[in-house]
Amino acid sequence: MNTAFLILNAGSSSLKFAVYRADAPPARQAVYRGSIEAIGQRGVFRVFHAADADALIDLAVAPGTHQQALTLLLDWLSSGHPGLVLRAAGHRVVHGGTAYSHPVRVDDQVLTALEGLIPLSPLHQPHNVGAIRALAGLRPGLPQIACFDTAFHHSLPPRARHFALPREMATRGIRRYGFHGLSYEYIAGVLPDYLGAAAAGRVVVAHLGYGASLCALSRRQSVDTSMGFTPLDGLPMGSRCGALDPGVLLYLLREESMNPAQVDELLHHRSGLLGYSGISGDVRTLLASDQPAAREALELFAYRTAQAIASHAVALNGIDALIFTAGIGEHAAPVRAAICGHLAWLGLRLDPAANSGHGPRISAADSPAGIWVIPTNEELVIAQHVWTLTESGQGTPFCNLTGQ
Repeated sequence: MNTAFLILNAGSSSLKFAVYRADAPPARQAVYRGSIEAIGQRGVFRVFHAADADALIDLAVAPGTHQQALTLLLDWLSSGHPGLVLRAAGHRVVHGGTAYSHPVRVDDQVLTALEGLIPLSPLHQPHNVGAIRALAGLRPGLPQIACFDTAFHHSLPPRARHFALPREMATRGIRRYGFHGLSYEYIAGVLPDYLGAAAAGRVVVAHLGYGASLCALSRRQSVDTSMGFTPLDGLPMGSRCGALDPGVLLYLLREESMNPAQVDELLHHRSGLLGYSGISGDVRTLLASDQPAAREALELFAYRTAQAIASHAVALNGIDALIFTAGIGEHAAPVRAAICGHLAWLGLRLDPAANSGHGPRISAADSPAGIWVIPTNEELVIAQHVWTLTESGQGTPFCNLTGQ
C-alpha cells in the first residue's frame, strides 16, 4: 500500500478511523480500522488489520486533544509504512443543513458554514468540524472531504420535511432534516445484493444503535425518517429521549424552573434507555440484567420502534421488507424479536432460528414481507465519496505522511 485515504469519525472524546487503499476504487474492506478512545483522559489506541478480530495495536495513550490524537495516528501510519502518501481524508459530518445535499471538498467557506450548524447538532458537529481543522493544521495540503448524515434525506417530500409551524419558519431552517444518512446510503446501495428486484420496493430500514432511527425507502430513496430537526427526535435511544410532547419542555421550563442548559443535559444525556431504566443505556447490559426496570426499558424501546415502523409503512403504503442494521439491529436478536412481535399484522413474521443466527434473512418462509439483518458500513460510503471527489479529478494534490 503506497497511497491511502484516511476516513475519520470524530466524537466528543473519541476518534474512529479507517484506512483504505487509494490506488483503486475502495474495496468493501478497509486495510486498517481502529479508534482512539477517552481523549483528554487515559485512553486506548486500537488498530485492527482488515477483518481480523484481534487488535494489531492495543496501547494505553493519553492524548489531551483531537489534534494530539490525530498526530498519534499519523505518526503510527508513517512509522509503519515509510513513504506512504495520503491522497485525501474523508470525514463524517452529522449536519449539512439545507445547503449540502452531497459531499463537498472542504475550504474556509465550507468550514464557516458547518460551524454555523453547531446549534442544530451540539453533540456531534463541534467535534466533526474540530477534527477537520485539526487535520488541516497538521497536513495543510491534504484534501479533506465532508460527507453528511443529512444529505441522503434531501429527497424527503414536503409532507415529510416540514413541521406544522408558520410557513416562514421553514425559510429560517426550522424543518426536518433526518440523520444516519451515510448508513442508509450504504444499505440502499447493497439492497439489490440481498433483495434483488424487490430492492426498489417499499423498504423500512431500522438503524438501531446507541443512537437510533428509521428510514422509509422507495426506489432506494428516502421518503420519510424518524429523526427530524435534530438527532433528539424519533425513537428512544441510549441516553436521548426521542419524540417528546413539546408541552413537557414548557412544563420543565415554567414549573420545574429548569434553564435551557439543564433541559439540554436532561434530554441528551439522562433520558432514553438510561433514564427510563436507571441502569444503563447499553442494550447489552439491559438484556443481561434481571431487574424489572431493565425489562421495562427494553419493552418501551421495542414498542416505540414498532410504532414508528408502522408509521413508516404509512409513508410507503405498505411494506415489502424490514432491514435491521447498526449495533442493536445487527446483534440483539431478542430486541428484533420483540419489535417484530408487534408487527405481525403488517405481514412481518420471524424465523426464530434464523433470527438467533443473525441472518441475513430472518423472516419465516411464509412471511409476506422479508426481514433482514444487513451490517452497515458508513466508512466505506465516505471512502467512495472521497475517491469520486479526488481521484476522478485532475491535478489533485497529494500529502506525504512525513509532511513534505
